[in-house]
Amino acid sequence: QLQASGGGLVQVGGSLRLSCSASERTFSRCAVGWFRQAPGKERESVALISRSGGVMHYEDSVNGRFNISRDGAKNTVYLQMNSLKPEDTAVYYCAAKDRAISSFIYHGEIQYNYWGQGTQVTVSS
Repeated sequence: QLQASGGGLVQVGGSLRLSCSASERTFSRCAVGWFRQAPGKERESVALISRSGGVMHYEDSVNGRFNISRDGAKNTVYLQMNSLKPEDTAVYYCAAKDRAISSFIYHGEIQYNYWGQGTQVTVSS
């Protein structure tokens, strides 16, 4: 139900914007998160946004470089990634937590009901 796109190969210091789209029925009820998994590592949360769009949370290593936002009219959540580093290289997944409380942030992967297919981000040095 979720479609993630926008990944690719970028040089250090570059930018990418990831998009996560879904049906209106899905997104209007959901909090959304971006997660990533690098080779040989566990999946981790990167950026989370509330159902209302008014509350965001970032993992420490991306705070100040990444920005998560949502466009209700387009049923899309974006992850703007700036000043990319080699350690940002990973497969990025978007996920949605259904029937979310409006301004609540959900930190646990297990809380998310729907997952996208993942999009590869590679940052070359």
